[in-house]
Amino acid sequence: MIVNRFLTGSRFVVASLFCLLAVGASADDEKDKEKERTEVRQMTQQTLARLYKAQPSAQAALQKGYGYAVFSNTGIKILFGGSGHGEGVAVNNKTKAETFMKMHEIQAGLGMGVKKFKVIFIFDNQKAFDGFVNSGWELGGQTSAAAKTSPEKGGAMQGAASVSDGIWMYQMTDKGLALEITAKGTKYSKDDDLNKS
Repeated sequence: MIVNRFLTGSRFVVASLFCLLAVGASADDEKDKEKERTEVRQMTQQTLARLYKAQPSAQAALQKGYGYAVFSNTGIKILFGGSGHGEGVAVNNKTKAETFMKMHEIQAGLGMGVKKFKVIFIFDNQKAFDGFVNSGWELGGQTSAAAKTSPEKGGAMQGAASVSDGIWMYQMTDKGLALEITAKGTKYSKDDDLNKS
């Protein structure tokens, strides 16, 4: 009987320890995620500040849009192929709701090196924003688009390229605002790990 009580007590202690370890691991995991979300928010604010300095009209365009998204990308190219990855956040201007996202790209062609850049999207309407955020979005091919001014928007979108219906894109490199935006099979999708359920 004493042995049975001892075994029952031991099981309880072991079960309690497992529960404490699981709770501790879960808390650490959430801290790591919140740290990453904070880093994405900081990157976003720094990128927007650089964009507004390089292209002051972008601030009003972003504020008037339905929403926007900002991504940081690092691409690595070795000889005939390469890849890139990054993270960012899409923000609904009306509700201020954040959706954390990730990006992946496949590069073709000859080259070598590491390239870092930031991408800023402005969405004209809810359909464009929701499609980008909820369905994922792909900017395909090895194509390029020259940054231009939209006639119907005056100079508001100067320095941006129209990459899809209702979607404008700025690209920032270390040297400043890119005048030509190059698309390399880039896919954008939700980051399920960072979005709170």
